[in-house]
Amino acid sequence: MFVAEAAMSSIFDVVLEKLVAAPLLEYARSQNVEATLQKWKRILLHIEAVLTDAEQKQIRDRAVKLWLDDLKSLAYDMEDVLDEFNTEANRQILIHGPQASTSQVHKLIPTCFAACHPTSVIFNAKVGGKIKKITRELDAVAKRKHDFHLREGVGGLSFEMEERLQTTSLVDESSIYGRDAKKEAIIQFLLSEKASRDNGDNGVSVVPIVGMGGVGKTTLAQIIYNDKRVESHFDTRIWVCVSDRFDVTGITKAILESVTHSSTDSKNLESLQNSLKNGLNGKRFFLVLDDVWNEKPQNWDALKAPFRAGAQGSMIVVTTRNEDVASIMRTTASSHHLDVLSYEECRLLFAKHAFAHMNTNIRQKLEPIGEKIVRKCRGLPLAAKSLGSLLHTKQDENAWNEVLNNDIWDLPIAQRL
Repeated sequence: MFVAEAAMSSIFDVVLEKLVAAPLLEYARSQNVEATLQKWKRILLHIEAVLTDAEQKQIRDRAVKLWLDDLKSLAYDMEDVLDEFNTEANRQILIHGPQASTSQVHKLIPTCFAACHPTSVIFNAKVGGKIKKITRELDAVAKRKHDFHLREGVGGLSFEMEERLQTTSLVDESSIYGRDAKKEAIIQFLLSEKASRDNGDNGVSVVPIVGMGGVGKTTLAQIIYNDKRVESHFDTRIWVCVSDRFDVTGITKAILESVTHSSTDSKNLESLQNSLKNGLNGKRFFLVLDDVWNEKPQNWDALKAPFRAGAQGSMIVVTTRNEDVASIMRTTASSHHLDVLSYEECRLLFAKHAFAHMNTNIRQKLEPIGEKIVRKCRGLPLAAKSLGSLLHTKQDENAWNEVLNNDIWDLPIAQRL
């Protein structure tokens, strides 16, 4: 596994290095294809951030392995094209001299590699066609990445568990910082007469909470779910962790079992939905669908069919990383976007987990390193909590510095859309 990972990583390093080489960029700029190469770079950086997780998952998931094989083949094709492009640039310098002007070389390749004029040189047609083909394939590969819900991480550090655990509604509210304003805004809406009157599609309002991985969407949903005002306002509350696969039958079954407080072995969607419709009939329910990835409207349409049986004022909160998912499901004008924590909030969260019950003298030695680690967490509560818990049992400065200087900080923190 690690050999394959190193090989894939080295291929990416070579391609990315060539994409930022000054001579190549200068030549690309003169041909008006710099934007295309910059697009390649952006996509590759986002893919590179999840390579470790992909390499781990390919062992048990053949689809991921096939994706990695396609990605590797495409990376080699990109390297070949960049070499051809660079060779042609050098050839033109030999022909026209090192001072060749942009106007002299601009005729060599059509703008943005559009369809070549019949009189264009063979190089134009060959490389121009390859550029367009690779761009199409790269877009397709990048889109397929979302099917696997790969996590960002590298080396020995990861801000998520190797196997994603099912979330529940239980939460330790003493470990929550900086979410009071957002919590109150959502709760006030859930309890408002306006929300009760304007229930949206099928009589149920859907309120999405959107944010990047690790920003605390699930935690916010948990504290809303457990708020006494929410508990007393609704006849029944339901929590379902959806995660990677939007299985309409499985989700319906989970909702039904929560409503009826009994299990069922049925896998028949018709039977399950009729039972759920009866169970929700006349009840004002509050449902949390946590960690939703589904981008297929037909799946959501199928799932929500029994919800119209609920009473006026029923509400659904959805947590997702993807605004496209939110736009499919929401009935409100906009989603609730969750921002990162402030430095101070992040510091308090890290300190709660890292320094609990630690000797005062040791803590004083480690706090300066901890403050630098907190700044690198960039406001992500999951990062602060995970690293704080990891370092809680380590009282050696070298161990803390190892975390501070780990390669994971070189990766961009971006949303998983």
